[in-house]
Amino acid sequence: MKTMETKVAKFGGSSLADAGQFQKVRAIVSSDPERRYVVASAPGKRHAGDKKITDMLYACQCLAAEGEPFDALFDEIAGRYTNIAGELGLAVDIRGALEDIRQALRAGCDPDFAASRGEYLSGLLLADYLDYTFVDAAQGIFFDKSGALDAERTQAGLSALLEQYPRAVIPGFYGALPDGRVHTFSRGGSDITGAIVARAVNAILYENWTDVPGCLMADPRVVDQPDIIDEITYRELRELSYMGATVLHEDAIFPVRKAGIDIVIRDTNAPDQPGTRIAHVPSGDARQRVITGIAGRKDFSVISIEKAMMNAELGFGRRVLQALEELHISFEHLPTGIDTMCVICNEYQLDGKREQLLRRIYELTEPDSVEIHAQMALIATVGRGMVHARGTSAKLFDALSKAGVNVRMIDQGSSEINIIVGVNNADFERAVRAIYTAFVE
Repeated sequence: MKTMETKVAKFGGSSLADAGQFQKVRAIVSSDPERRYVVASAPGKRHAGDKKITDMLYACQCLAAEGEPFDALFDEIAGRYTNIAGELGLAVDIRGALEDIRQALRAGCDPDFAASRGEYLSGLLLADYLDYTFVDAAQGIFFDKSGALDAERTQAGLSALLEQYPRAVIPGFYGALPDGRVHTFSRGGSDITGAIVARAVNAILYENWTDVPGCLMADPRVVDQPDIIDEITYRELRELSYMGATVLHEDAIFPVRKAGIDIVIRDTNAPDQPGTRIAHVPSGDARQRVITGIAGRKDFSVISIEKAMMNAELGFGRRVLQALEELHISFEHLPTGIDTMCVICNEYQLDGKREQLLRRIYELTEPDSVEIHAQMALIATVGRGMVHARGTSAKLFDALSKAGVNVRMIDQGSSEINIIVGVNNADFERAVRAIYTAFVE
């Protein structure tokens, strides 16, 4: 008999904000028997002026630690959960679990334990509603003494734990330290939990359900109603994420990428939409555009170094980078010419260090000149389709020229899936819109 294949479905805070959203989640899970493991986030905002449960729990812990009353705020939290349980007719003893947390706050629990209870309570409710087994994440996700994820122990322990249960709900965001204390991931950590669970059960797919229809080709604050990306490879996603595109928590990508598991970003409120697939290997089924997406960031500085015959001087580049290393300055890009070398850094890296850096570069390299130009934005145009499309660079630079944008820097990697241009901060939005229009509209 063939073993049923497994999908892991993670639902974000907006997907579990109230009883109505829980109903949508159950409809999604029950529509596909392969959705055997579900990762739950804490309830998010129900409307614009609402509060996230995690923020409220942090606030309760702070008040308790300072000896201030927190019961009124905690009653708001309790009301959210009891309302969901009541509207859905759930049998789980959510009031008892809430009271245990109230007592833990009074006893001086730490911030990690307090914050993790949002996902814990959400998981209890969802497990009861789906008739799945509740599995506490602290039983199978482990951190070392320093607070770093113990990936090897987690992989072995969580795989063995979940093998006992054909269907389970696991709360996101937290695990356990070696002494048993609860420890949380950084914010957005439920994405990481979902990826870890997907790898532990050798899932065929990791579904990340949220309140957006997928990954967008550009920032909607810059480009009006950008298209959704049908499919993006991990490699392309890495390039876009590095330049500021917010899709998934970066640590959530690694476990599934290592295991060769695809991710799909889907909208809980529009479950019939296909969303965006993040693929280990391109499927060939999605639309193949020349570019996949555009992303960028402002506030970079260019350190421009000129020296005649620089290319023939052994160790010149190493000495430039030595000056940065001595001042604990990291760099982003290194575009070079025969007699020029540019180092691109985030402006905050140079705060209070500009004069010292210039002096040290002069001491180590004896250049003809060194200048620092601030207020530059970097824009990455990314797409695996660029490799086979002739004239991509010409089309991009023609679009920028027609938009009146002066290009201050060009950097294209050997992979040919990414072209990075540097423009003035003031030209950033205009440049992104010009590139998008040239390739998409």
